[in-house]
Amino acid sequence: MQLPLKDITVIELGHSVAAPIAGMILAELGATVVKVENPGGGDDARNWGPPFMHGAASTFQSINRNKHSIAADMKDPATLETLRRFIVEKADIVVQNMRPGLVERYGLDAATLRARKPSLIYCNMTAFGSAGPMKDAPGYDPLLQAFGGLMSVTGHPGQEPVRTGPSIIDQGAGMWAVIGILTALLRRKDGGDGCVVDTSLFETALSWMCMHVARYLASGQVPGPGGSENGGMAPYKAYEASDGWVVIAAANDNLFRRLAGALGHPEWPQDPQMDTNANRVRNRQRVNAAVAEVIITKPRQYWLDTLAAVSVPCSALQTLDEVLSHPQTEAVGIVQESADRKFKLVGLPLQFDGERPAFRKNPPALAEDNDMLLQHNEKRHS
Repeated sequence: MQLPLKDITVIELGHSVAAPIAGMILAELGATVVKVENPGGGDDARNWGPPFMHGAASTFQSINRNKHSIAADMKDPATLETLRRFIVEKADIVVQNMRPGLVERYGLDAATLRARKPSLIYCNMTAFGSAGPMKDAPGYDPLLQAFGGLMSVTGHPGQEPVRTGPSIIDQGAGMWAVIGILTALLRRKDGGDGCVVDTSLFETALSWMCMHVARYLASGQVPGPGGSENGGMAPYKAYEASDGWVVIAAANDNLFRRLAGALGHPEWPQDPQMDTNANRVRNRQRVNAAVAEVIITKPRQYWLDTLAAVSVPCSALQTLDEVLSHPQTEAVGIVQESADRKFKLVGLPLQFDGERPAFRKNPPALAEDNDMLLQHNEKRHS
């Protein structure tokens, strides 16, 4: 397929998850992404194991495919100036999530580089944002899940705080970075200069909390953990069957009528505590107890078949091995294998005219592409 960013070069001054996710998305879309790493060990995520896959932690490998890696000693003035020239002469985009103050110390900040190349698009990914008393504070995904309120609404009441399993703050920030970068590319294509794009883990956390924020501002009630429920709908949660868990999403009155009939209780929709979604939300404990009392009597597959027959949205709660072996996962083809069959990794959740961007290049070994920088330097002096 014709990859839309095939003529774009990205420099990733990134580590851990957020900036590497942004770099990988851009690489999947065809950009040449050059990951700049510390020669003393590279991206910290290379060592976040076990488990390890072919020389690096599985976490690193999962978010760094289709990239190049160069190792640059930022404390060496000659190497640093070579890197600056490489960016100014070759790059369209810089993505960075280095520790606050480092890019300024090394002259790799937006102001310095864009003074030499106004067309450069420069994306800062910080922990807490570009202003305020915490703008220079470092941060990782679980810290921002805590600070941004996600942990306060995740898990079950009365239990210790729970982090959302996937790194949704880091990954979400990576997605916002790409949205901003693509918007800046469109603006530049229309005759404008480049620009500075800013996003942060904190702002990403608040964006995930938008519905909880609205409910709080509307009601004045501070939300707490709700397990698998949604605060504005009922019944809408996981229920235990005799051999596993089933998630049921009866998100409107019509679906509730179908659910009640399938569970053998067609009278529920006439009950004044259950007749509307608003009343079911107000009386969710009674509603949930009534549904749970029926669901526990039969196995998971029975309820999946029974509810599907009346078009009530439902799903088994699957473990990862079940997900990966399911025929639907095979059908969508998002788990892709490398050409040398060393890796199976999740690809981009996008298709263009029915085709997903390919797994073109294995995640890079540290410094495996240093010749890109060296050859560029040699050409300048030849």
